[in-house]
Amino acid sequence: MALVRILIDGYSLLHAWRELAPGHAPHSAKAREALVRQLTRYQDMTGVPLTIFFDGQGAPAGTPKVPSNPKVEILYSRQGQTADDMIERVTYRLRPYGEVLAVTNDNAERDTVIAMGGHAQSCEAFIGQVEAVLGEMEGDLQRYNRNERNRYNQK
Repeated sequence: MALVRILIDGYSLLHAWRELAPGHAPHSAKAREALVRQLTRYQDMTGVPLTIFFDGQGAPAGTPKVPSNPKVEILYSRQGQTADDMIERVTYRLRPYGEVLAVTNDNAERDTVIAMGGHAQSCEAFIGQVEAVLGEMEGDLQRYNRNERNRYNQK
C-alpha cells in the first residue's frame, strides 16, 4: 500500500528542529509558522498530504487562522485531548486507505502507531529527509535558472 498521509507531532518536531526559528521558543507562533512554511514546501515536493498536530486547548489566543486544506492540515487538540490521541485516532481511521507515517520523538507513541499498522519515524530522521528533499529542489531550481539564463543569452 502507498503512504496516504504523514502525521506530525508539531511540538515534538519543533523541539528537535530548533534552528528552524532561531531565537524563538518552540511553542511560539513564529516557530509554528516557520514549521508550517517548511512542511508546506516539503509537501509540494513530495505530493504526500500531511497533518500537523499541536497540543493545547485549541489554537493559542491570537493565532492567525491558517487555512487547513487537504494537502497540509493543521490541527490543535482540545482540552482533555493530546496530539498523541489525535495521531492514534487518525492512524486507525486511515488504515483501510493505506499506510501512514507518524513523526514524533515519543517512543511509546511510535510503538503504538506501529502496532496499529502504521510507520513511525523520529523527528531527527524526518528533519534529515525534509532537508534532503528541499536541498534537491534548490539544486534543481538553480540548474533550471542557469539553463534559462544561458538560453536567453544565446538569442
